[in-house]
Amino acid sequence: MTALDGVTRTDQTRALGLSTFAFTACFAVWTIFSIIGVAIKAELGLSESQFGILVATPILTGSVTRLFLGVWTEKYGGRLVFSAQMILTALATWALTLADSYFMYLVAALGIGLAGGSFIIGVAYVSRWYDAGHQGTALGIFGAGNVGAAVTKFVAPFVMVAYGWHGVAYAWAAALAVIGVLFFLFAKEDPELIERRKRGVRAPSMAEQFAPLRNLQVWRFSLYYFLVFGAFVALALWLPHYLIDVYGLDVKTAGMAAASFSLSASLFRAYGGHLSDKFGARSVMYWTFGFSMVLLFMLSYPPTNYVIQGKDGVIAFSTQMGLWPFVATLFALGFFMSLGKAAVFKHIPVYYPGHVGAVGGLVGMIGGLGGFVLPILFGTLLDLSGIYTSCFALLFALVGVALLWMHMSVRAMERKAHGEALDSLPALPEMQEIHDPERTVMPRVLEDWRPEEPGFWQDKGRRIARRNLWISIPALLLAFSVWMVWSMVVARLPAIGFDFTTSQLFWLAALPGLSGATLRIFYSFMVPIFGGRLWTTLSTASLLLPAIGIGYAVQDAGTPYLIFLTLALLCGFGGGNFASSMANIAFFFPKAEKGNALAMNAGLGNLGVSVMQFLVPIVITAGVFGALGGAPQTLSDGGQLWMQNAGFVWVPFILAATAAAWIGMDDIADARASFREQAIIFSRKHNWLMCILYTGTFGSFIGYSAGFPLLTRLSFPDVNAMQYVFLGPLVGALSRAGTGWISDRFGGGRVTFWVFAAMILAVFGVIASLGAGSFAGFFAAFMALFFLTGVGNASTFQMIPAIMGREVPRLLPDLDAAARRKQAERESAAIIAFTSAIAAYGAFFIPKAYGTSIAMTGSPVGALWGFLVFYAVCLAITWVYYTRRGSLLHDLERGKAAQTPAPSPAQ
Repeated sequence: MTALDGVTRTDQTRALGLSTFAFTACFAVWTIFSIIGVAIKAELGLSESQFGILVATPILTGSVTRLFLGVWTEKYGGRLVFSAQMILTALATWALTLADSYFMYLVAALGIGLAGGSFIIGVAYVSRWYDAGHQGTALGIFGAGNVGAAVTKFVAPFVMVAYGWHGVAYAWAAALAVIGVLFFLFAKEDPELIERRKRGVRAPSMAEQFAPLRNLQVWRFSLYYFLVFGAFVALALWLPHYLIDVYGLDVKTAGMAAASFSLSASLFRAYGGHLSDKFGARSVMYWTFGFSMVLLFMLSYPPTNYVIQGKDGVIAFSTQMGLWPFVATLFALGFFMSLGKAAVFKHIPVYYPGHVGAVGGLVGMIGGLGGFVLPILFGTLLDLSGIYTSCFALLFALVGVALLWMHMSVRAMERKAHGEALDSLPALPEMQEIHDPERTVMPRVLEDWRPEEPGFWQDKGRRIARRNLWISIPALLLAFSVWMVWSMVVARLPAIGFDFTTSQLFWLAALPGLSGATLRIFYSFMVPIFGGRLWTTLSTASLLLPAIGIGYAVQDAGTPYLIFLTLALLCGFGGGNFASSMANIAFFFPKAEKGNALAMNAGLGNLGVSVMQFLVPIVITAGVFGALGGAPQTLSDGGQLWMQNAGFVWVPFILAATAAAWIGMDDIADARASFREQAIIFSRKHNWLMCILYTGTFGSFIGYSAGFPLLTRLSFPDVNAMQYVFLGPLVGALSRAGTGWISDRFGGGRVTFWVFAAMILAVFGVIASLGAGSFAGFFAAFMALFFLTGVGNASTFQMIPAIMGREVPRLLPDLDAAARRKQAERESAAIIAFTSAIAAYGAFFIPKAYGTSIAMTGSPVGALWGFLVFYAVCLAITWVYYTRRGSLLHDLERGKAAQTPAPSPAQ
């Protein structure tokens, strides 16, 4: 008896028809900027790069949300999720007409991007109505809803000519809202959801759904979809603009010519599903990549004039692809892309029938991100090279890499097959490691991990834990370096020709803190879901984006301020890494060594700020990368700086750290937990109190680190601050790593109380020194602040396991001793990660407070008084809840309680 028993052909047709119609409408909205973006570009006077960001922004939202929408569809069903997604997207499309600035257009575009998430909802929903032998064809038909891009290109230009681009937005929003309501009224719940509810089976947890994402082959197929779908979306957005500029077409003709590509890249997807069912997805992928390389080579060849010395004199001729050959070639390219899209998604419901939402969501997300990243790269390549066909050259290179990787994987698998094994190969041999749909176990997963047992720890555990720690430390150090690199770069931007105001410079210094803190909230829960090895690898590799981006952006004084804002936000990837890194390392060590391990990881990781502030001033004064690094920037006094080295210098180290994490780190099976299991901390009062206290310590450390260089330069312009500012983060990081024993001996609560008292005095010293114009007093007071924040960082984190060791037995008295210990450790790790996320907002608010205070009063003193008041509040909270007689930690820290606190994670 299966969930499909009782499903009629009519039910299948209804589900497939409604889903395909809804997806077509969503895709029409998702690509709306390909037409109205031309009018908005002219209206706002956007550059090529700004236009590329505008048309790509909806693709970003549509891509990222696919991962979560797929999971929610598995849990709540496609009928509810699909309807809600369409109605929300319609509201965002209507809101676009209210925008009055480029920034507001980008905000509205993020909302419109929800339309792109409809794909994975439909895949998860439709696949549940068909058996494995017919899913390829069904999903191919559903995927043909990509034709919505052609609908927009055919119809929108005429609506825009008659009613303006606002008319297009109104019409598309109204149509999508109506379809969303109709889908909810007429669609049925899928049979698997009905069966699950009937049997009372709970929905799969987040960890269970995401388990297959640890397999490398899933990520390889994500790359394939990045090309066959991401490139399709990117070209659908880019082609109208390309045709208008290159061939001089009007918007209506350009829209219809580009629509031919969208049609072929959409309608034939159904045929691709049929071919995948009949011949196997492997063969179809070879056809796709092989023919695509030929067609892209033809498209990438730029108009060229040749002069040849012949026997009778000079022979001159030129090559250039005319408009109609260009359109025909694009049509053929779209055909093979449509086959490839169906082939990639053929295997997901077959090999992962219980993980369609998560696996399909990841593949769809990566593919959608191609539609976001590629238009930006197209615009950047055009700006840098001036060659319009550079976009096709980029795609040619990427397809070549994918084809080579796929072929090498297939050959390597076939070489391992012998005799009967060769006959048992599946239709997708490139999926060698996931032929068994039940297989979700990854290598380097520690199924047996007992660090509290002395014998196990001595024989095996300590060696593995220390290896993971010493790989984690440099990765975290690099994360802090990239996170805070803007604190050094912004101080030199005016000197190399960037005309930014003081407020704009403070925004650049503050935004990494804002994004990093926000990402920490999500990163806090990622290690138990994805595993520490995979997440450390991915999060470290993500640092390449801001590092390389900064290296290129600072070389051109004409780079828009928006690009710098984007790069500042991307630097937040480094800030987010701390939460996941600490949570990961906490699982490896026994209580007796946990404090020292976390102190090493956090303290030496924090050194990245000091390393960055020491290293950047050195590398920007020399062309250490030669011609590869680019030309220097000339200063107003005639000197030279290689400001791009502030970003490029981290690239080789990031690559090495990423490789080390993937090769050398491990996952712990017992560390797995769903978000729901971890989310219990949100009901714990002490989680929120410790967020406040840790914001006072770590929030101050990271905020002062971000704002110290620029504040020093503005307050004491005659002092070469760059020679000294790295000392502050250095003192704070070393004091954190070296003072954990104080909290172990006297108690974290008592140490935290006196830290806040001393910080109040130190802020008084800073205010007095600014009033007296004394750099020596200012610098000494700030060094004291940095030292105290380090001590406080260690003491506040020492408090958390002690607090939960007291609270869990009171809150959960029915648990036995082992269960209480495990629960206390789980909640402590989650609180450690979450408090670090909240406290990281200090990296945004402290520099922003300086800028606001200077703008309003001409001095940063107002901000400093605000910090002093906050420290007084932290002092009061510490005394009331943790150190006064009768408080939670009073007797424990004075040796009067029977229960012994857990050893300190003094980090």
